Amino acid sequence: MEHISQLAPNIREKTSCPDILVISRQFLPQEAVISEYIYNRCVQDPERIIVLAASCVGDKKFDETQRFPIYRWPNSQYWLGGFWGNVFQPLMNLVSSFVLAIKLYFRYHYRYIEWGHSYEFPSLLLLSYLLPIRFFIYLHGFDIRSVLGNPLWRSLFKLTLSRATGIVCNSAFTRDYLRNTFRLQTPTHVIHPIVRPEKFSAGTNQSHLDDLRVKVRQSYNIPETAIVILSVGRLVKQKSFERVIENLPLLLTIGIDVHYIICGQGACESELQTLAQRLRVDQRVHFAGYVPESELAGYYAACDIFAMLTVNDSKARFIDGFGVTYLEASYFGKPVIASRLGSVIEVVSHEENGILVNPKSGYEVFQAFKRLCQDPQLREQLGRKGKELARRKTLHRMLYQEN
Repeated sequence: MEHISQLAPNIREKTSCPDILVISRQFLPQEAVISEYIYNRCVQDPERIIVLAASCVGDKKFDETQRFPIYRWPNSQYWLGGFWGNVFQPLMNLVSSFVLAIKLYFRYHYRYIEWGHSYEFPSLLLLSYLLPIRFFIYLHGFDIRSVLGNPLWRSLFKLTLSRATGIVCNSAFTRDYLRNTFRLQTPTHVIHPIVRPEKFSAGTNQSHLDDLRVKVRQSYNIPETAIVILSVGRLVKQKSFERVIENLPLLLTIGIDVHYIICGQGACESELQTLAQRLRVDQRVHFAGYVPESELAGYYAACDIFAMLTVNDSKARFIDGFGVTYLEASYFGKPVIASRLGSVIEVVSHEENGILVNPKSGYEVFQAFKRLCQDPQLREQLGRKGKELARRKTLHRMLYQEN
């Protein structure tokens, strides 16, 4: 890890002419959707990139292996603990990103800043006035909604967006949400997340995945002949895990040997466990808890169907900007059952790599599960197309075609 205190001539130069400073409070090896998204952007143009990010566990070893220089500011959670660390970290992010970006400018004379998310955006706004740079700001969904409650913050945020060279949204859904919230002339680009095979440390070799499939199924005493449904995500109401559980008794009634694995933690876990017990399918619903990203490949390999029946919640502060888990399931060749709404329709194409349903229609949901459980050829067909779709990507260098 290269800290800002090492901005001296003895710093090892990793790039010949870097001209883009990427700033993100979340960056690998910290596991987060934003971390993965920003890292995948950086590896596309390592010779042009400098990264400035918050410290995290394991960052020193990780940073030393990268093809671009990474600088870190301190994480207050390390020296203040959980509660006070969480309280002071936003201020640390705001001040550190501002001060260190200026220091790095005198080191590299970069021409562009790519702000990895809109949190702590006042730093970016000030930098745009003080430095002769142009900037792009990335939006993921929740970061838009988080500023709407404060009129002053909303006005400053709109000013920041209006000064940007471009706005990068992770989905058309996020872009449309932005347009409906603010009236802006700033060019807006949609660049979807991609799946990086290296994220899954077990690899994606088929014979190894077959071994993982057997291992995961055996750990839950699931027969090889059974149909396994998988969901991955935070256990919150919006994800509607209960809708999958409610279909298990119906599938069992028509003779389908089915099991359901849920990877994730959240406030609804006890409620979901109670539901499974009440419906007498608790022996077929397996709560895996938190599963590290490096181990997720085994769960994707073990399942036959991936299902997430997300519903809209207009009162929730969180919005799903892009369904990365749908993309990952497709990458592993698994057919998807998903809700016909929001950004989901950008990842799951009906009758191509999955089946889209109205999550509030019990009939539609059951028919989708019944159809995929009973038709192995359809599962194979949708999974094969999913692999193809999941490998498509848009390169971030397109942002600079007109700059």
